[in-house]
Amino acid sequence: MAEAKTAPRPLSPHLQIYRWSWTMAMSIFHRITGGALYVGIALLAVWLVALASGPDAFEAVQDFFGSPLGLLILFVYSWILIHHMLGGIRHLVWDFGYGMEATQRINMARFTLIGSVTLTIVLWAAAFLLG
Repeated sequence: MAEAKTAPRPLSPHLQIYRWSWTMAMSIFHRITGGALYVGIALLAVWLVALASGPDAFEAVQDFFGSPLGLLILFVYSWILIHHMLGGIRHLVWDFGYGMEATQRINMARFTLIGSVTLTIVLWAAAFLLG
């Protein structure tokens, strides 16, 4: 039986070939924030275990989260949580078939970043002003 000669298959383009866009960047951030949420859940578990362990362990964890480094970690985690939530809402809107035009996609991606930063700052400002 004769073997058919096939042309070599083209290589898939890599990220260096594509021009970066808002939608691409927010998609990558959405994946990164999704992975980072696991770290935040571990921090929540540490806090809950300390709460169940007694006042000494709870006070130690509260002292850490009340320190500048702890507050920075909580601030970044709250941004990650809000950013991932807004990215999920963006994907939900797309699942319903809306926002698929180029300008709408770019505006939604921009809103994901700008909205997450704004909501995080508002959340922390309200927490410090009210608490």
